[in-house]
Parts: sequence; C-alpha cells; structure tokens
Amino acid sequence: MPLTLPSCQHLDAQDPLRSLRDWFDLPPGMVYLDGNSLGALPRATARRLQAVVQQEWGVGLIRSYNTAQWFEQPHLLGDRLAPWLGAGGGEVVVTDTTSVNLYKVLSVAMAMAAQDRPQQRVLLSEQGNFPTDLYMAESLCAQHGWQLRCVPAVELAQHLTPEVGVLMLTHVHYRTGAMWDMGLWSQRAHDVGALAVWDLAHSAGAVPLALKADHADFAVGCGYKYLNGGPGAPAFVWAHPQHLERASQPLSGWWGHAQPFAFVPGYEPAPGMGRFLCGSQSVLAMAALGCGLAAFEHSLPLGGMAALRQKSLALTDAFIGLVQTHCAGHGLVLETPLDHAQRGSQVSFSCPEGAYAVVQALIERQVIGDFRAGNPSLGEPDIMRFGFTPLYVGFEDVWRAVAALKDVLDSGSWRDPRFAIPNPVT
Repeated sequence: MPLTLPSCQHLDAQDPLRSLRDWFDLPPGMVYLDGNSLGALPRATARRLQAVVQQEWGVGLIRSYNTAQWFEQPHLLGDRLAPWLGAGGGEVVVTDTTSVNLYKVLSVAMAMAAQDRPQQRVLLSEQGNFPTDLYMAESLCAQHGWQLRCVPAVELAQHLTPEVGVLMLTHVHYRTGAMWDMGLWSQRAHDVGALAVWDLAHSAGAVPLALKADHADFAVGCGYKYLNGGPGAPAFVWAHPQHLERASQPLSGWWGHAQPFAFVPGYEPAPGMGRFLCGSQSVLAMAALGCGLAAFEHSLPLGGMAALRQKSLALTDAFIGLVQTHCAGHGLVLETPLDHAQRGSQVSFSCPEGAYAVVQALIERQVIGDFRAGNPSLGEPDIMRFGFTPLYVGFEDVWRAVAALKDVLDSGSWRDPRFAIPNPVT
C-alpha cells in the first residue's frame, strides 16, 4: 500500500528504536537529514563537557590525566567503537582527523607493499572518490615515486592487476551512497598481492561492518557524522593485528612512543595500536565523542546495529518511493542504488537544474539536507543528498521532507534568487 502520513505515524509508533530519539537535542519542527555530514547533538554532551571543564579541568587540573583517564581516552574510546566496526579490543584508537590517519595508514601500506613486491608501485582508487583521500594519495605517490591510478567504479576489476600495491576505497560513496562489498574487494586486492585500505567515514555507525571477517588491512573514519561526536570530532584508525609489527607510521610523535614519559632520545613505537598516535589529543573532543557512542550502546538491548540497519533501509526505501511518486515530472534522477546490499544510509537525487537552490529552499522550510556539486569531466551531476540516521530520524520525518520537496518543486519557490547565493559550506 502507498505510504500516507497516518501510515508513517503508525510506523513510528511501532518502531522499537523510537526511544533513541530522546537521546538527541533536535530543534522542534526540524527534519534533520544531514547526519551524514554532521550528526545531531546528544543531550548528554553539554552536561558532559561542562563536567570535564568545571570539574576535571577546573578542579582536577593536570591530575585528571591520571584520575579521569585523559591519557587513556584514545584507547578506551577505541575499545567502545571497535564492536561497531567488526574489530576486537585493542585494535582501534581514536585520534587526529580522517585525513591525518589516512596519511598514516597509506604510508604504512605503501611501505609494506614496496618491501614485499618492489614492482608494485600503483595505488588504485575509484574515480570520484572523496577528494581528501585522493589528495593524500596524490601527495604520497609523488613522495615515493608511485602512480595514483583512478578509474571508474565499473572498471575497477580490470585495473586491479599485479602492479597494484594498494587498493584504497571509500566503503560508502560520499556522493551516491553506493556501498562496496568489503569482503569481496579486500580478497580481490589480496589475490594480486595488494593491501586493502578502507575509508569508513560514511559507514561507521550507519551500516554493519566486519573489518576482520572481511580481511581488510587498514581502515580510517571520522567521529562527527553518524557517530554524533560533534563538529571536528576525533577520527579513528584500525589496522589488522597481523600488520602491527611492521606498521611504522611516519608521524612519530611522543604520544605514540613506547615510553612517552621517559623522555628518552630516539623513537620507539608503542606496542599495538598505540603506535598510530602522534601528539596530544583534545580531551574535550574525546569527551563529546563518548556521548555519541553512548547512544549506540543504548541501542544494544533494542537490537543494536542489525535493528539500526533494518530501520535505515526502511527509511531510505520510503523516501525513494515517496519522491518518485510525489515529485515525478521534475526530472529528478535517483543516484543511489536500489539494491540494499549496495546502499549505505543516504539517498541522493540529481536535479536537472537548481539542485543547490532546491536544497536551500528546503533548509528554509526546516528540512535539512545538503548539496554536492558534480564534476562535469567525470560525468557527475549536481546532487541533493539526504542522510538517514535511524537513531533519531523517523518515518514522519520522511513524509514531511518529501512533502516539502514536492511543494518547493511544484511552486517553483527555489527560483528565488536568494536561494542561488552560495554559502561557504554547502
């Protein structure tokens, strides 16, 4: 049966995850579909940060590195995050930014590949991958005499040849929401002697992950999207345990030293994942991310990631169906796979004209999505992008978003010149 507002409200009433929305502080009347760019604010975050500032910092001062375990936070948060990545205890550290962590793991992977198979000097990635990933890869290839080869997704298999030393992919594509089969492509990389490096920025907290079971080699991701850690939240890094003894990452700062408070000359990497740390960490940012992770931990009695994924797919199915039904005739083209196995937790539509302006008109109506410009040289259209975080997005939100989109398109209100004025962040 076609979805209606009452049927969406009924779905929300029957939703076993509906109580999780109360963990977040969302403005009344807002439909927030941009958690794939910046997650919503957990209600506990402000109180937690106030306690860290006033008590741990204000009263505890330097003692809190010991009494409040400030120094151990990269490992403690990593252990809390690990089950949601399909990793084990001690295998994840929360630190730095995604870009910095990618630099670390690519450096390690390229060094390992060059040592094992000197003839493998190609870093292979997808054309249209997230720019920072390609920028980092470009820089490292220039430093080490490698070739960065970027090909269309449909041609990846034919280019995964024996001269490839590292395969670098973003698990869920930032523009389209298309999702790679991690196990399949990690194995294909291994079949030619290459290592598989994965960017989980649009995966962690959004889709089930099994890094170890899928035989990935390295992975990085951020804490501010689906993990709801706040703007600029620390990122994370994972390495398969079998690689750790050889993992000599280039940013050899004191927090990654085996004895950081011995203050000895000469660098000796810490055992395990501690070697991926570098300099001093932001205690406030770590505390905020902990509140984001708590929401996931409270989902465990309700079904955890399996239930979150089931709801995510139902939300995105509903959104796709309603847009295609109610916004027909406006030239919108679905850029996101219909196949559940190939879809993350977002939906993207290209718009023949005015994609940016349409998104701005929606934002004025309290429906928050975002815009991503296309690259004409790659055949990429401009897209409207909508992220669905099942922790706090419901089916009535889907209905209201589509109703607003239909009205913006039918009325032509997006043509108002003020909606075409570009913002610094889109």
